[in-house]
Amino acid sequence: MSPVVRVAAVDLGATSGRVMSGRIGGGRVEIDEMHRFPNGAVRVRGSLFWDVLGIHREVLTGIREVAGTGPLHGIGIDSWAIDHGLLDHDGQLLGQVFSHRDTRVEGVAEKVLAQIGAATLYGTTGIQQLPFNTLYQLVAARGTAALAAAETMLLLPDLLGYWLTGAIGAERTNASTTQLYDVRQGTWAVDLCRELGLPEGVLPPLRDPGSLLGPLLPDVAQDLGVSADVPVVAVGSHDTASAVVGVPAEARDFAYISSGTWSLVGLELDRPVLTEEARLADFTNEVGIDKTIRFLKNVMGLWVLSESLRAWSERRYQAAELDPLLAAAAELEPLRTVVDINDPRLLSPGTSADPMPERIAALAAESGEAIPHSPAAITRCILDSLAVAYRRHVRTAAALAGTSPEVVHVVGGGSQNELLCQLTADACGLPVLAGPVEAAALGNVLVQGRVLGADLPDLPAMRDLVRRSYDVRRFEPRDGLDWAAAEARLPS
Repeated sequence: MSPVVRVAAVDLGATSGRVMSGRIGGGRVEIDEMHRFPNGAVRVRGSLFWDVLGIHREVLTGIREVAGTGPLHGIGIDSWAIDHGLLDHDGQLLGQVFSHRDTRVEGVAEKVLAQIGAATLYGTTGIQQLPFNTLYQLVAARGTAALAAAETMLLLPDLLGYWLTGAIGAERTNASTTQLYDVRQGTWAVDLCRELGLPEGVLPPLRDPGSLLGPLLPDVAQDLGVSADVPVVAVGSHDTASAVVGVPAEARDFAYISSGTWSLVGLELDRPVLTEEARLADFTNEVGIDKTIRFLKNVMGLWVLSESLRAWSERRYQAAELDPLLAAAAELEPLRTVVDINDPRLLSPGTSADPMPERIAALAAESGEAIPHSPAAITRCILDSLAVAYRRHVRTAAALAGTSPEVVHVVGGGSQNELLCQLTADACGLPVLAGPVEAAALGNVLVQGRVLGADLPDLPAMRDLVRRSYDVRRFEPRDGLDWAAAEARLPS
């Protein structure tokens, strides 16, 4: 019989972070939230930064709380991708950690593509053209004192793991999102760095998910009140990689939507799709657990709704409460207004002079759509537009990969949004299975469990354990709406 494994799973999102207590034993996997804290970028002199030291403090607080309730066998960290810190020769952090929503990357992608060529770049990295990819952030940093002094670049989970263990490295699922990783060779794309004048020496050694970073540093262990022998495990440190592990799929013929601040819409494949068609469709090939490929599209996600809610709250609108707003949106005419939810004008945080709801209305007016005025109408527009985007990208992914998904799994916070889940089923013409909510934390716990002795030899075994431990809600597709016509109203 497998031993009972109890771990701390650190799962960081762009708007909140949480530290979960995870337990595997008795034929079940269970997680309990021990510590949650708000997160968000901080604007300083016109730039957006992450309060990474504050995040580290909250991570330590959460691990301490997990350790205070029983034995602790391991620690794993996952977070959003792309953002990174630079360390000097002494291992000290150089300056602040920029948010990917900072404007310093504006125009950088176009310059890089003019030099490298989009087809060449995609053929090496297989990564979707997002203007804030790590590659473009580093190019934007050329000539700065920080990059000149940098000894090492660490992505956020690796940076936090370094502060716990002193170990330098880059976990592969997150490294593959940077547009600095050769997806064919499984190595850093050093020739690309040289051509762009980037210091290839800052790229740390790669490590596989499921490897050990090492034991805790003695002072960290003492601060946490645990044994210094407690290991930190390199889980799927990109939160989507962990979330895909937590998808309770029974077969390989499924699509997934990891729905949160961002929506990641895609398939799990055995090999990357690097065709010209995939490049033109702007799909990404990221490494998953057990040498899988996450073939997916990044969609702006519920960020647009959360920013709208924040704007309404600041104006003290009663409609800023989500549940009554969703109920009101459900009563409105469907597909009256759809917009391109991935329009880059929706990327940056709203301001008092340029709030998110007004951006949505402006996009509608620009494309000749009915202009939504009320919070309920804007909410309905956002959710309808998300569902249309999901339809387009699920179908495109299947066509590019030559597969036929039978079901769409929605995991993450968006799986709790019943209106969005039903609209997704309707739009895709496929059943939607919603849940679990904390799929990323579950995937984090499962990978740790396998390393620490749980009988979880492969992804099917992990997903079977999730199915036995958590219920999901099923949404059947409904007829009656012309989703193809709605999609045709959007830019191709």
